Parts: sequence; C-alpha cells; structure tokens
Amino acid sequence: MKKGPMRPDNLYNELKTIAEKLGIAVKEHNLRNAGIHVTSGLCRVKDQDLFVMDKRLPIREKTENLAECLGRQNLDNVYIVPAIREMLDKYKG
Repeated sequence: MKKGPMRPDNLYNELKTIAEKLGIAVKEHNLRNAGIHVTSGLCRVKDQDLFVMDKRLPIREKTENLAECLGRQNLDNVYIVPAIREMLDKYKG
C-alpha cells in the first residue's frame, strides 16, 4: 500500500529533526517584535548554528525556508527518508 504525501506539520518536524542531527538548533520567534527588518535564516551565535524561524509564517513557508537551509548542508552522514532527501536535493548548490 502506497502512502500519500506527508502532512505539512509532519514534514516540518522531520526537517527540524534533521537540523538537530546536523547540530543546528531551530528556534521560533516573533520576528515582528525585533524592531528591525529581520527574516528567517541560519546564523551562528556563540559557536552554535541556529536557524531562527519567524513563528508567524505559514507551515509551508517554514518548511520551504528550513529545506532551503538544509539542502545546502552536507547530508552525506545523516539518514533521511528518500522523499525528504529528494526534496532537499532541489536546494543543493
């Protein structure tokens, strides 16, 4: 029996798990309160890779932002289910 596509919230959670395996902490914040124009993205704080996600974004945008970040990482030593690996491969290079 073939499974359908992953639900968006499950996909996002799976991507957060992959990020954690790579040593990237994913934190959600209301970026509107920052007082300056800030967007979601990867940064480094005190020798820790951190992906700051705008928690007000729709789940599909959160997933796309995190997938774009992870697609640029070295994923060779991380097990990723084929459907998600295929999605991340779109963001390589």
